[in-house]
Amino acid sequence: MVRLYRGAVDSSVRSVTRALDLLGHFTERRMVWPVSELARASGLPKTTVVRLVATLAATGMLWERPDGQVTVGAGLLRWARLARAAWELPEAVRSAMAALALTCGETVNLYVRQGTARVCIAQAEGPQSLRHVVHTGDEMPLWVGAASKILLVGAPAEVLDAMVERAGEQLRSDVALAAREGFSVSYGERESGASGAAVPIVVSGAVVAALALGGPTTRFTEEKIPMFRAALTETATTISVLGLPPVAS
Repeated sequence: MVRLYRGAVDSSVRSVTRALDLLGHFTERRMVWPVSELARASGLPKTTVVRLVATLAATGMLWERPDGQVTVGAGLLRWARLARAAWELPEAVRSAMAALALTCGETVNLYVRQGTARVCIAQAEGPQSLRHVVHTGDEMPLWVGAASKILLVGAPAEVLDAMVERAGEQLRSDVALAAREGFSVSYGERESGASGAAVPIVVSGAVVAALALGGPTTRFTEEKIPMFRAALTETATTISVLGLPPVAS
């Protein structure tokens, strides 16, 4: 039996973390990097980046172009296909989200909690030109925003404690209020000038997702909030009945 010393295990984990962090620098807005710039952006030594790029290229996760620059590899297509198969929403759920966006005039996002982050798994863009910008797959902090407070309802105590340590005791009170009301609203918490409102998607008595509206704070007026809340709650009930992908529920 092969035994790994603690240092070897820690080194292996660190290498995996660095590789994943490196992949995280490739986005829809920046898909091609020179190695030198990737090293600066990641904060890693260039020699480390060269080694990680070579390893990721060998697995198809990255591609070293003939001009020496690095971009995403075709091997990621398999993972994208797998993620789509696992997380694709039923068409009826997407239709319900689109109808909600038209009713409220704001962008609709569906979030799930993964560890200490919330991830957008689906979106229906609002009809107005000035919109809340979140991309499907984006990870956001779990300690700010209306959707985060909804997702923290029923979360493990250690997760809530960690988020309260990050944001302050007021978060604990806000989560308790969200649990009682089945609704949360926030103003400029994650980004100045942007606000949100959210309700839970409940399956078998547990909060499995948060259905949220996002948009400019100027449009989240006291007069509109009751309408937002009613429309969100109605749509969330519909989605709970229609169902989410098995991995989410």
